Amino acid sequence: MKSLTITNGALSALLALFALFTTTSAQAMEGVPARFGQILVDQLEARDADDGTVAAWSANAWYGGDINKLYFATEGERLMDRGGETESLETRLAWSRAFAPYWDWQLGVRRDWQPDDPNRDWVSVGVMGVAPYFFETEANLFLGESGHSELRLEAEYELLFTQRLILTPEVEASLYGKEDRDLGIGKGLATMEAGLRLRYEIRREFAPYIGVHWERKFGDTADFARDHGEDASDTMLVAGIRVWY
Repeated sequence: MKSLTITNGALSALLALFALFTTTSAQAMEGVPARFGQILVDQLEARDADDGTVAAWSANAWYGGDINKLYFATEGERLMDRGGETESLETRLAWSRAFAPYWDWQLGVRRDWQPDDPNRDWVSVGVMGVAPYFFETEANLFLGESGHSELRLEAEYELLFTQRLILTPEVEASLYGKEDRDLGIGKGLATMEAGLRLRYEIRREFAPYIGVHWERKFGDTADFARDHGEDASDTMLVAGIRVWY
């Protein structure tokens, strides 16, 4: 199938590039370069949505050295009422390479797993790092089959009230280059999300939190949602945990 061919080809290219640069880095240094990794479950939460209780997650993991890393990320939502139903699930795999202090660029692949709609496969290129005033930022361009494209912009900031009590505002916007009626997505600015979460770090590796999460659809994407009897915006109270190791 076409989508499978694109995914395998992009994944093969990613792994080949990762092997090339890790080998080059190793040859350029004496001895074996240090390897380390991290798993971060940034959000594992329950949301009080209009349709019922939603379980949502956002997590990532990486392994590698100071320059080259293998990066994995996943996020999704599952409606817990009416027997449970996964509303969305996204997975990403990328090769990440540092090009400046606190900044990496990434090349990878992404798959959207849709329970009722067709799955989507993408090739991704992006940058992530710490902008001035310590804003954590990420920008990714996703290119899919049939001319589909998405530009996703994300930013968050950590405000420390104490060493343990931390407030984190964040915002995310997605813009699409082409209408996708199968998924109810219009061209241009399609969705925006914003959140405000207050966590208390019992340990640095474990922190429960509470907060509020807001989602909004725009343009044709909002019209598609209304046509299916859905609201174009939703504001939810959330409670969850943040864990890393």
